[in-house]
Amino acid sequence: MAAYVIGDVNVKNPEIYQDYRKQVLATIEKYGGRFVARGGEHEVLEGAWRPHRLVILEFPDMAAAKKWYRSPEYAPLIKLRQTAADGNLVVVAGA
Repeated sequence: MAAYVIGDVNVKNPEIYQDYRKQVLATIEKYGGRFVARGGEHEVLEGAWRPHRLVILEFPDMAAAKKWYRSPEYAPLIKLRQTAADGNLVVVAGA
């Protein structure tokens, strides 16, 4: 069953974040993932959540998503992203 990594990212340093964006795709693809949404237009339909930049990744399953997040390839990019932005990241199993 597919799993999704969902991020709400508030970019504070666009130059550093651009460097992150250039490098992250290769790590995602290595673990079987792909972008479903990457900062596109969005609209809040209900509630108080006011997301900044929404990112949705799809992986083959929860194990692959967690393996990517905890991988040695992604570890330095986590630090790079956290230097450029703050936000929230969750992983959820698909239906």
